[in-house]
Amino acid sequence: MRIYLMAGVMILFGAALQGQALLTIDRSMEIAVEHSPDMLQTELSLERSQERLNAQRARLKSQFSITLDPFEYEKTNRFDDQTNEWYINETASSGGTFAINQRILPTDGELTLVNRFSYDYGYTESAYAMDPISTTFNNRLYLEFSQPIFTYNRTRMETERLELDYEASLIRYLLMRLTLERNVSQEFYAVYSSQMSLEIAREDFKNNQESYEIIRNKVDGGMLALEELYQAEVNLATSNSGVFNAELSLANRMDQFKVLIGLSLDTTILIAAEIIADTIPVNQELAITHALDNRMELREREIDMQNANFNLIVAQSTNEFSGSVRASFGVQANNEDLSELFGTPTNTPAIGLTLNIPLFDWGERKSEIKAAEASLKSTEISYEVEQTNIVMNIRAVVRSLKNLENQIQIQEKTVENAELAYDINLERYRNGDLTSLDLGMYQNQLSESKMSLTNAIIDYKIELLNLKIQSLYDFEKQIPIIPEELSSHEEKKR
Repeated sequence: MRIYLMAGVMILFGAALQGQALLTIDRSMEIAVEHSPDMLQTELSLERSQERLNAQRARLKSQFSITLDPFEYEKTNRFDDQTNEWYINETASSGGTFAINQRILPTDGELTLVNRFSYDYGYTESAYAMDPISTTFNNRLYLEFSQPIFTYNRTRMETERLELDYEASLIRYLLMRLTLERNVSQEFYAVYSSQMSLEIAREDFKNNQESYEIIRNKVDGGMLALEELYQAEVNLATSNSGVFNAELSLANRMDQFKVLIGLSLDTTILIAAEIIADTIPVNQELAITHALDNRMELREREIDMQNANFNLIVAQSTNEFSGSVRASFGVQANNEDLSELFGTPTNTPAIGLTLNIPLFDWGERKSEIKAAEASLKSTEISYEVEQTNIVMNIRAVVRSLKNLENQIQIQEKTVENAELAYDINLERYRNGDLTSLDLGMYQNQLSESKMSLTNAIIDYKIELLNLKIQSLYDFEKQIPIIPEELSSHEEKKR
C-alpha cells in the first residue's frame, strides 16, 4: 500500500516580507542545527569539555620553564660586639632557573630536571673580613624523581574524568540533535497538515460555490423556494469563513516553525513537502537489541557509574595511610672564576621517604565510603531502569505503528466511500432530490475523511521516525544509525 500526497510549494501570507527560503524537511533540520539556541548551548558545552581535555593532555607533556631573577640587592647595618662599631654589609645577586617537568601517567610520578645558575656579590666593612669584596658563580644541576605510594593514581583519574566528561557532552549534543530532529519533523508535518486543511477548505468553498450557482439558477427558474437560496448563501459564507480560519491557522503554524528552526519571523517560507505512506516491516527484537547495544542514554548511565566508582576510590582515600618517595642526583659547583666553574663539581645525591599515618578520624572515612557506595548503587539502579524504559518504549512504538497502519487503511476506505457518497448525492441534489443542507453534510464528511487520512499518514511517519530514534536503526533503509561523531570518538579511544 503506497499513498502519495504532495503539498507542492506554498507561500506564507504577508506584506513587505524580507528574505526567502525554500524548505524541505532535510533543509529545515540543517537550519535548526545551525540556529537553534538549545543546540548552540549544547555545542558550547561540548567545546568546553573538549578544551578542558586538551588542556589536561597538554599538561601530561613535558613542561619547560625559565625563572629569571635579574637583580636582587640587600644592604644591612650591623653592630660588631668585639669592636663596638657599626659596619655595613651589602649583597647582590642575579640568576635564573631552567626546569623541565614531566608527569608520568602510569605511576602518577613526576620527573624534574633543574639547572640553577647565579652570580653572587658581597661587600663588608667588617674589620675581621679577610677580603671585603667577594664574587661567586654558582651552578646547580640535578634530576629529581618523586613518586606517591600507597594511594591511587590521581593524574590518571583526572584524565579519565575529563575524557568521560567530554564523551558525556558529546552524547548530550547528539541526543539534543535527535530530539531536535523529532521536533522539527513534527512541526514540519504540522505545517503540512495545516496546508492540507487549507486546500480542503478551499475545495469545500469551491463545491459550495457550485452548489450556490445551481440553487440560484433553480430559484430563478421557479424550481426551488427562495429559502433554499438563503441556506445556500449561509453555507457559502460559512465555507468562506473556514478558508479564512485555515489561512490564519497556517500562518500561525508557520511562525511557530520558523521560531523552532531559528529563522526570522520576517522570512518568507516556501515549503516543498512530499509524504509517502509506505508500510515498513519492523522487527521488534532487532529494534530492542540494537537499542540496548547502541543507545547513548545507556552509555550516559555507564559514565555515571564510572564516575561513581571514581568517587568511591576518592572516598576510600580519606585519611588514608600514604606516602611518597623522592630521589635526586645532581652536581653543584661554585667558583669565583666562571671559566673554572665546573673544575671541581660536587655530587649531591639524595633520597627521602615521607609517610602520612592517620590516627583517628572520628568515622569520617567510613561515612564517606558509605555515601559513595550508596551513590554507586543509585547509578546502577538508574542503568537498569533506563534499560527497562528503552524496551518498554520500543514495544509501545511498534504497537502504535501497527495500529496506525490499520488506521491508514481504514481512512483510505473512508475517503473512497465519502467521495462516492458525495458524487451520488451531488447528482441527487442537481436533480432536486436533496436539499443543500443535506449536501453540505456529505461535503463535510468528505473533508473530514480527507483530513483524517492526512493526519493518519503524518502520525505514521512521525512514529516511524520515533522508532528510528528509539532504536538507532532505520527500518526504511535497513541500516543502523550510529552518529558519525560518536563513531569517530570510539575509534580515537581504541
